[in-house]
Parts: sequence; structure tokens; C-alpha cells
Amino acid sequence: MEDTHVKFLAFDLLSLTPSSSTPNSTAVRRISTATATTVLHLSRAETLGIITSRHHKPDRFLRFTIDDGTGCVPCVLWLNHLTSAYFSRRSPPDLRSIAGSARRFETLVQIGASARVRGKVSFYRGEIQLTVSNVFIERDPNAEILHWLQCVRLARNRYDVVVESDDDDKMLLPVNKKAKKAE
Repeated sequence: MEDTHVKFLAFDLLSLTPSSSTPNSTAVRRISTATATTVLHLSRAETLGIITSRHHKPDRFLRFTIDDGTGCVPCVLWLNHLTSAYFSRRSPPDLRSIAGSARRFETLVQIGASARVRGKVSFYRGEIQLTVSNVFIERDPNAEILHWLQCVRLARNRYDVVVESDDDDKMLLPVNKKAKKAE
């Protein structure tokens, strides 16, 4: 789950906590049952909602929030790719491409627009945020409802799994909680 964009509703995304065992860019979702607690590490997420605020610092960053009806997700889009020492280790052509994409995304982010946002889960001053890597403006009025349905389905069938250890084989086996209860 660390290399995929996990679809989340804001409520679930905002409930993530920083991992104490890995760098601060990894978030943790704890799934508890009567017999075990499972830790799900993830670093990337996707959400969809209405842009409700926008704070722009030219040539530095664009902060905005996405509201999907369950909460507001803080997002940051960095615009200083060409001037920051942090990005200097990347190759110049890649850096120019990333900076160009960020400039295009900057123009798309407008209050009231319905947007699908993908990015890296990070924490700033103890609060979760998405460091944006992709913004897509949704024109389909059903996109938000479809996103909700997909998030609910994924939460039930994929994200809420309990990992059991089989001591004989020393292998971890994911087991769906509902299937386990039915046994």
C-alpha cells in the first residue's frame, strides 16, 4: 500500500496517525479486532471533493482544502521546484517538467471546483496534509458519488483486513474480517 494512491474519504484520511517506526512521510491506519490489531502503512492517497479554500504564496506554495462532505483535507502544492535546494538533486529536465505540471495545477485549483487530488501523505505541525502530485478537475457531476462508493467498497473489501501469522510457514496471510467472523 505504500506505492499506490489509496482512495480515502476525508474522515478516514484525517484519522491517520504518523508512523513511529518509519520516516514522517508514512501514515498508519490501525485496524483493531477482538483478537488483533493490524497496522496498515501507506504513503500516498487520493481524495475527491470541492475546493473550499485557497492560500497562494507566489513562487513558493499553494495551500488549499478539499471538502468531500465528511471533512476537509488540507493540501499543499509546492511551486518552488526551480529555486529550492530540496529539489536540486533531481535532473534538470525532470525538474522543469515537474515545475511545469505544478504551474498548470496551480491554475486549475479554484474555489468551488470539484477536484480529484493525489499526493503524498505528510504531516505539518502535527496535522495531516496531502503534498499534491496531481490535480484533476472533475466535470462529471456523478464523480463525487462514485468516489464515495469506491471508497466504501475498498474500505470493506481491501483496507479492513486482519493479518494473521501462520507460525509453521512464517508467512503473513491477509484475511477479510467478515469472512473470519463467518467461520
